[in-house]
Amino acid sequence: MTKIVAICNQKGGVGKTSTAVSLSSCLALEGHKTLLIDLDPQGNATSGLGIDKKSVEKSIYHALLENTPVAEIILNTAIENLQLIPANEHLSGLEVELVSEMGREGKMKKSLSQVSQDIEFIFIDCPPSFGLLTINALTACQSVIIPIQCEYYALEGLGQLMKTISLVKDNLNTGLEIEGILMTMADFRTNLTTEVINEVKKHFGDKVYQAVIPRNIKLGEAPGFGKPIFLYDKESEGAKKYKEMAKEFLNHQPNDSFTMQTKDQQTKDAQTKVEQV
Repeated sequence: MTKIVAICNQKGGVGKTSTAVSLSSCLALEGHKTLLIDLDPQGNATSGLGIDKKSVEKSIYHALLENTPVAEIILNTAIENLQLIPANEHLSGLEVELVSEMGREGKMKKSLSQVSQDIEFIFIDCPPSFGLLTINALTACQSVIIPIQCEYYALEGLGQLMKTISLVKDNLNTGLEIEGILMTMADFRTNLTTEVINEVKKHFGDKVYQAVIPRNIKLGEAPGFGKPIFLYDKESEGAKKYKEMAKEFLNHQPNDSFTMQTKDQQTKDAQTKVEQV
């Protein structure tokens, strides 16, 4: 069964797209067939995977508004096992265009029903808002990963996000769950980072990933080169922490097949894929 996960936070600049690109890339390099859906009109996940969003002919916009089959939209990326449904500026007006559509909240769910069952994981990079695009993602997915920046206002607005998730669960998607909370942009030179992490753990307990993503120059540079961190600098601290987070994610999956590769040859193969790209 394909696992669909929305990566969601209404606050911008919390590492949402970095998480979407890094997690999907890591799992793909480990041999898991993965699809990343860029649902943000800014198209940062698209460009972060080296795809020129301005030259994209068909995007998630066409699937949601024109019912274009996803098979006509899915693009291959530089990473084997990782595919992308791109986004560009066309998506910015979609919420207005969908207002009069019947079943508008379920457009994404309907589109994803066409995705090949060979895909193990689908990640949806949501826009930083509570609009119809985010509602579509929450209606289509089974769980949500929430990145939270290690800063003073980390929990501000989180209550509204949890309320939105609860409303969607009650009315549109009864199986919706919190997959995990990911702390990002941590600076352990300050006491504030530790205080924020402890506060979030107090609220969410074991839903908080043990891996904490640090402020990392390489993570910030990678999108500018159109590369996931594992292709840009796999030895960076950011890459190492996202790999730890990916292991935690897989360990939480009930299916025994969702485990990180452990055989020496499989690990060697994954490393070779990175070096060849």
